[in-house]
Amino acid sequence: MDVVARFWARVTAPVPELPAAVLLGALAAAALVVLSPALWRPARTVVTIAHEGAHGLVALAAGRRLSGIRLHSDTSGLTVSAGRPTGLGMVLTCAAGYTGPALFGLGAAALLAAGHAVGLLWALLGLLALLLVQIRNWYGLWAVLATAAVVLAVTEWLPPAGQAAFAAGGTWFLLLAAPKTVLELRRSRRRRSAPDSDADQLARLTHLPAALWVGVFLLVDVGALLLGAWWLLR
Repeated sequence: MDVVARFWARVTAPVPELPAAVLLGALAAAALVVLSPALWRPARTVVTIAHEGAHGLVALAAGRRLSGIRLHSDTSGLTVSAGRPTGLGMVLTCAAGYTGPALFGLGAAALLAAGHAVGLLWALLGLLALLLVQIRNWYGLWAVLATAAVVLAVTEWLPPAGQAAFAAGGTWFLLLAAPKTVLELRRSRRRRSAPDSDADQLARLTHLPAALWVGVFLLVDVGALLLGAWWLLR
């Protein structure tokens, strides 16, 4: 019990508020990764993990049975769930992918603003562990394990202030990356290279234009970015 108590005290220990310079530095680093083609390509796998993880979480919450998740080296992914092929549960599951990374980022911003950076990193490790048991291909297994290894190394080797700075960088990355993936989706649809995208699936489910769903994704993601930035920088 002492071990559990010490671990819980460590996870829930508040971290002093990060200086504005550190938050802005984390923002600049995240923006560099998102805007640099060379850095964006490998980093986008992290967004795919969040995207497919959001599909999986919402599918389970909607009462669907999760059959497995695949992550591919081209940064695409696939989440398969069983249940009613139509209805609100399926709509929410499809809508979760492109909004999930932004909402994860918004939740992370709330925890950071409350001083729970260490708890945020351990919560991330818990989510990655849950995702790991649903992975059904080798690249996906490697991607999740590599991400978890980085987060675990930060929690073990960096002091609380360093963990908070790393968490801030990850939070900014999710908030900035989410709208970019929606813009990529819009370009792909214009080139007709994504005929079975989440937006197109939602169009078939709801009889609303796929372009409208792309707009909804973008609105949610930009809203999360603005709100998360306000929480972090106020």
